[in-house]
Amino acid sequence: MIRNLNRICQLDPKATLKVFFWEILHSIFVAAPSGIVLVIVWELFSEHPNTTKIWTVVGVMAVMLVLQFFIAAKSMVQTNIWVYGLSTKLRITLGNRLRKFSLGYFKQKNPGEVAAIVLQDVANFEGIFGHSVGNLAAAVFGTTVLSVFLVIYDWRLALCLLAALPITYLFLLAANYLVSRLGNKQIAARNTVGANFLEYVQGIRHLKSYALIGKKHTGLEYTLKDLCQKSIRMEAVPGPFIVTAFIVFEITFLAMVALGLHYLSDNTITIPVLISFLILGYHLYHPLKVVMVDYLSLRYMNESLKRIIEMLDAPTMASGTAKLPDKFDICFKEVSFGYRNKPTVQGLSFDIPEKSMLALVGHSGSGKSTIAALIARFWDVNSGKIEIGGIPIKDIPQEQFYKLISEVFQDVYLFDDSIYNNIKIGNPEATETEVIEAAEKAQVLSFAWELPQSLHTRVGEGGSKLSGGQKQRISIARALLKDAPIVLLDEATASLDPENEIFIQQAIQELVKSKTVVVIAHKLATIMRADNILVLENGEIAERGTHAQLLNKNGIYRKMWDIQQQSNGWKV
Repeated sequence: MIRNLNRICQLDPKATLKVFFWEILHSIFVAAPSGIVLVIVWELFSEHPNTTKIWTVVGVMAVMLVLQFFIAAKSMVQTNIWVYGLSTKLRITLGNRLRKFSLGYFKQKNPGEVAAIVLQDVANFEGIFGHSVGNLAAAVFGTTVLSVFLVIYDWRLALCLLAALPITYLFLLAANYLVSRLGNKQIAARNTVGANFLEYVQGIRHLKSYALIGKKHTGLEYTLKDLCQKSIRMEAVPGPFIVTAFIVFEITFLAMVALGLHYLSDNTITIPVLISFLILGYHLYHPLKVVMVDYLSLRYMNESLKRIIEMLDAPTMASGTAKLPDKFDICFKEVSFGYRNKPTVQGLSFDIPEKSMLALVGHSGSGKSTIAALIARFWDVNSGKIEIGGIPIKDIPQEQFYKLISEVFQDVYLFDDSIYNNIKIGNPEATETEVIEAAEKAQVLSFAWELPQSLHTRVGEGGSKLSGGQKQRISIARALLKDAPIVLLDEATASLDPENEIFIQQAIQELVKSKTVVVIAHKLATIMRADNILVLENGEIAERGTHAQLLNKNGIYRKMWDIQQQSNGWKV
């Protein structure tokens, strides 16, 4: 746990040192009066008590009490500012980390798990450690201060009291083992609940249409009960070990009392010494007991820290320092890639000249969307190389690289903001006139003016308040505003009704003018004018050429074309 805490605290080492200074000072000021009061005890048992000395000690304790209030307030404020500031920096660091991961990272984890790490695990650290740091300081430094006083008075009785520490440590190790195992299961159950709940909400429309709401809700209810059981088990099972450690403290104290009475009967210690141990001996364990009450929470927090650090250490996509290319032709050189060790594209080599259009066609799963994702560097290739303007895309800084590409994909995601702001994502520096112009070219204004707040109408989470065609038009407007030299289109008109499709096609023609374009198409009629067409099959290039050349080959493309021409005459 100390190693994990140290890793997190390195995000703000200066503030960490300051907080620990105040917490150590506070714990010393809390423990010191108990030791100083022994001076009064000793003086009262002397033959001629010095009242001046006694009142002087009382005065010192009064001053220390005033200082203790000041130090306690200072340490509390500093600790809260530090913990919440550290949590903020941690969330920002994780957020910056997330945007540097390839999509492979998110494929391996469900959305609920990623969200739980950034939100709940950081909140666990924030809440638990924020309230426990003072107790930890008191347990370490307060116990040390009292132990020093006790050793000075009689090392034998002090050793008897301190013998409890290694014994209780064994019980803590057992509790630690159980918390680690049960905590992992509880966290896994928590993530399952988050993922299932998210899936339930996102798929509610489909569940209603198939009358499966009750059945699916039963599954969600089961995962919630499982989380409840595992949470109770995590708290209840290690609990007896902590209670046993408390009993060890009590037994050790009684053993010290018995030993002290024995020494007193042998005249090897004096009454003031025994009284001192009776006063301080019981206080010695108090800060340790407070920490042990928090121990299970601290171990649970440590499991959260492990997951946070795992995300911090997860490999990100490499980013080079090369300048942006002057030309925007794209070159694939023996590129191979696969998801989870399953090959998707193999040995691909082709060129896309600057300001030309390449179309990708093929059956589902042939690798079309994978090629577009590799060009956009959502993934890094397993082998081979992709270049833009002769520069490997791995060598281009990520922040600069993404300025080169605009995407209009079939699955459009909109943020829960206004239409205007969703379009402006394409170019945050754009003027209002430029945003409206892009909206007009993409046929957004044709439906936006009918909404209550026009372009400033909120679209809902993921664009839930708009139709698929409306979301697609906003996506095209966003790409128009970005005006990137490379454009990736994935069935951009798939969600549009025939009435508006022709207008969107005009907008797309405006978008791709003088651009390097890669288009994924199922409607072959939309790519008849493409400069080059790649026909993919099983992740390899089966055919290549223009529309006319591929028709003359009488291969896969010709068969797809004939089927689509026949289907155009189908009627329901």
